Amino acid sequence: MTIPASMQAIAITRPGGPEVLQAQSWNVPDCGVDEVLIRVAAAGVNGPDLAQRRGQYDPPPSASPLPGLEVAGEIAAIGTDVREWQVGDPVMALVNGGGYAEFVTVPAGQVLPMPNGWSMTEAAALPETWFTVTQTLVMRAELEAGMTVLVHGAAGGIGGAAVQITAILGAKAIGVVSSAAKAEYARRLGAAAVVNHREQDLVAEIMKLTDGRGVDRVVDLIGGEMAARNIEMSARGGHIVQIATLGGNTATVSLRTIMAKQLTLSGSTLRPQPGATKARIASRIRSALLPALDDPECPRPEIATFLLEEAASAHALMESRGHSGKLVLVTSFGREQ
Repeated sequence: MTIPASMQAIAITRPGGPEVLQAQSWNVPDCGVDEVLIRVAAAGVNGPDLAQRRGQYDPPPSASPLPGLEVAGEIAAIGTDVREWQVGDPVMALVNGGGYAEFVTVPAGQVLPMPNGWSMTEAAALPETWFTVTQTLVMRAELEAGMTVLVHGAAGGIGGAAVQITAILGAKAIGVVSSAAKAEYARRLGAAAVVNHREQDLVAEIMKLTDGRGVDRVVDLIGGEMAARNIEMSARGGHIVQIATLGGNTATVSLRTIMAKQLTLSGSTLRPQPGATKARIASRIRSALLPALDDPECPRPEIATFLLEEAASAHALMESRGHSGKLVLVTSFGREQ
C-alpha cells in the first residue's frame, strides 16, 4: 500500500474532561529500525487513557503524546532490523502511545498475531488488559492451576481479562460484580463463581466459597478500604495484585495479619516498563494463552464500538462505569474490514 503523509488522530488538547479529545491531522510516524508501522483498524479504550487525558498519567518521554495503548490492524511497513513480521500481516499490539490514530509505530516485540477467527475490533480489545494481567497475575504472582483467584471488577476490561486468563490456566476465578447482568457476563468469560457486592457480604461469601480458607490470589482495582478486606479474604501464602486504585490511593491495613498469613502485596504499572520486559510478556501470552483464543468456543469480550472521531463519547461512557467489557474506536480502515 502507499503510505500517506498525514492521518487522522485524536489529540488531548489540554488536561480535562472527554471534551478535550479532538480530531486533528497529524503526520504519519516514521518507522524505526526495530519497529513496525501498523495501519490501525481499531483501538481499545482503557483506564490509563482516561488518566492521561486528565493530566494524571504522562506518557514516557520517547512515546507519542497521543492516547491509545492497544490496537489491531495491518502492518504497513517494517523496520530494517525486523525479521518476524511482513507488510500485510494482520496483527494486534500493545503500543506505547498513539493508538488513537490511523497509523501507529510499535516495537516489533510488542506485536502479536491475530487469534484465529477474531475480528480486528475484537482483537483490539485484548493487548493492554492481557499484557497487564499476564505481567502481574501470571508472571509476578506466579498463578498456577488449581489456585483460587478473587477478581474485582470482573465484568470490566482488566477484570474480564483476569477471569479469562485464570480459567485458561486451570485456576478458579471468583468474580466480584455490581449487578446481575455483570454477573452473567463474568460467568460467560469463565468465572466459576460470582459475588454481587451490592447484595451480598463480600467477605462472608468468599470465605464460604473457599470453605474458610480464603483465596490464593487477588486482582484488585479498588484499593482504599478494600485493601484491608483483601487481606482478610486471602489464604495463607496469598498474593494480592494491585492494578488500580479506583476507590482510593491510601489504606490502613494490619501488618501483623500480613505477617501471620505470609502475604505478598505487589503493584505495578505497565506503560513505563522497558521494551524488553514488554517483549517477554508478549512471548508468555503467545506461548501460554493465544492457543486458547484460537478455539472457536473461546468467549469473546463484550464490545461497544465508536468511530475514531467519537473518542470523547467513549471516554464519557467509560467514566460512567455502567458498561461491561471493552470500548473500541474504529477507524475508516476498520469499517472496511
